Amino acid sequence: MEAISIRNGSLMGCAAFVIIVAGMKAAAVLVVPFFLAVFLAIICAPPLFWMQKKGIPSIVAILILMLGAIAVQMVLVTLVSSSIADFSNNLPFYQERLMSLIYDSLGFLSRYGIDVEADKLTQIFNPSHILKLAANTLNGLGGVLTNTFFVFLTFLFILSEAAGFPNKLRALSSGRDVDLDRYSEITIGVNRYLGIKTITSLATGLTITLWLMVQGVDFPVMWGVFAFLFNYIPNIGSIIAAVPAVLLALVQLGPVPAGFVGLGFLIVNTVVGSVIEPRIMGQGIGLSALVVFLSLAFWGWVLGPVGMLLSVPLTMAAKIALGGRDSTQWLSVLLGSNKEAASLLDKKNKSKSLV
Repeated sequence: MEAISIRNGSLMGCAAFVIIVAGMKAAAVLVVPFFLAVFLAIICAPPLFWMQKKGIPSIVAILILMLGAIAVQMVLVTLVSSSIADFSNNLPFYQERLMSLIYDSLGFLSRYGIDVEADKLTQIFNPSHILKLAANTLNGLGGVLTNTFFVFLTFLFILSEAAGFPNKLRALSSGRDVDLDRYSEITIGVNRYLGIKTITSLATGLTITLWLMVQGVDFPVMWGVFAFLFNYIPNIGSIIAAVPAVLLALVQLGPVPAGFVGLGFLIVNTVVGSVIEPRIMGQGIGLSALVVFLSLAFWGWVLGPVGMLLSVPLTMAAKIALGGRDSTQWLSVLLGSNKEAASLLDKKNKSKSLV
């Protein structure tokens, strides 16, 4: 009977998860702005508390943060909106030019006895689809940037409730600080990740913009913003940002300049991702590379381009929350990195040896 009840509980949990995901996907129009507002509020919470400690009234501090967020949003929209429209309008030309280069390359290979069927190759691998995907992603992000009324309204109410939220958690937990500690751990972890990523992503975006300007690639500011946003995705975000820019350089300038563009992306992301970020982050985000990739695909499917950008913070929050209960701690371990699992195993072995 106990085994049956455990099995039924697992089935109910899986069914509830499926229903929640289906509901989130169906209500993505409302869920996406809400998640953006939540993570924007998490980033702005430390400055809010700092201003409150300095004696600045809460309403004034919230208005300062709101004006700052609106200013950043206006700068991003001003920088990329026209470039996104021009790139989308010129997309058919870029796609046609890219396919022409592929057919010319295949013709060159055939003269040296290397025969490749063009139709089968384009069915398996069609680089023009990457440019189309980049255009759709940019249009999706541009739409989110321009329709931010609900985001800022939710952000305003979240910040106004932030100061009293710990007291509500204490009241719900009957005086115990377990839930409050869990809330603080999630907030601190996500805030630290987003803060560090914002700094390194800004450096990446500025460097990429300058490099593309030097190389003469079209829309360098747009690709710099693209690199800035997708640098929030560890491991593969820099690759996603580099591929369309390199393909555009290939179409516009030729193979050699495209190689230099790709080399610039490689150098910048190697220095930032392999040297600077590990030194600042220390133990990192605590997620395995496979989980990062799967979370990117999952949240991108559920919430679209914004879900891809928020995939790591959302998964980090889920991992920390799952680790707070004994019944779900195994899921937290599975989501974690190999180093974290090894450290937990060492702790268990040491505790056994002490016993």
